[in-house]
Amino acid sequence: MCAAYSAVDRATLTVRRDIAVEVKIGVQHAPREIVLESGQSAEEVERAVADALAGKAQLLSLSDDKGRKVLVPADRIAYVEIGEPATRRVGFGAL
Repeated sequence: MCAAYSAVDRATLTVRRDIAVEVKIGVQHAPREIVLESGQSAEEVERAVADALAGKAQLLSLSDDKGRKVLVPADRIAYVEIGEPATRRVGFGAL
């Protein structure tokens, strides 16, 4: 982790690793949707989508929980489905 982060930033990053939001993006003229688990909050994802659709950005840029970036041209977005934040479960047990 970068030393430039403050203690508050480090705490926020730690919490976000434990919570994932599933995002599905439909792209015009593409047979499959893009599905990713994002460490961003549902509000941050919604704000990024709204900015892209409003013309403030030409690309919708989201990052997944593994640090990869997904870039989608704003004019090609058909729909975006944002799931509820889910806590990740680790270990063995009955579901």
